[in-house]
Amino acid sequence: MKNLGSENLDQVFRDEITKVSDFKFGTTVVNVFDDMVSRSVPYYNEMQRMLAEIAADHVKEGTFVYDLGCSTGTTLIGLDQLIPSDIRFIGIDESQEMLDKCDVKLKEAGFVRPYDLVAGDLHQQLPISNGSVVILCLTLQFVRPLYRERLLRNIYEGLNPGGVLLLVEKVLAESSVFNRDFIKYYYNYKRRNHYSELEISQKREALENVLIPYKLSENMLLLKEAGFADCEIFFKWYNFSGMIAYKKS
Repeated sequence: MKNLGSENLDQVFRDEITKVSDFKFGTTVVNVFDDMVSRSVPYYNEMQRMLAEIAADHVKEGTFVYDLGCSTGTTLIGLDQLIPSDIRFIGIDESQEMLDKCDVKLKEAGFVRPYDLVAGDLHQQLPISNGSVVILCLTLQFVRPLYRERLLRNIYEGLNPGGVLLLVEKVLAESSVFNRDFIKYYYNYKRRNHYSELEISQKREALENVLIPYKLSENMLLLKEAGFADCEIFFKWYNFSGMIAYKKS
């Protein structure tokens, strides 16, 4: 799957920064986001393909599909290729800059289906209803831990019976013994994608207090505590994982 709008290269952390600030999804990041995520997330295109085909199997006529933390719209564009054009898509993101970029990309992709792009804070109650599919792709990890359970309950309540939540997250190893190795393999991946040691270290520092990963087992427990009876892993690469959670009919 082609990442539309990926012509701008990620050089956000190329030059040395005296004091690295917390990572923010502002204009600077938005302009290079597609390149950043494709070079920073292993098998990102395959994740997107999997999300689309799983969603297509669970979407129901007359319902809505939600992408929470929709960023620049790559997931919505992938979904559009497999889901009937009368299904309304709803993208929610806290960053208005992301939503503006997303709208441009959806129009460039020739979207004809109904869709809404909504500015929303995932730490607050979200207007989710009549959902057959909700997607959190690399999003929950940016929600402060205190609010994650409430967000998942909000999603569960907004899904129709038989609906699914698709969750992709950066995760910690179950045992700390393996965390160091997994991080090493991940940084090797970033080096293969031409990030320098300075870029890797400065981005790690910027994300330290912003991206807070859980263990896979902790995420699965959160899903079950939110009400999802059936949960399964559909993707795993070292410290990245994809999960599907089903709301029983």
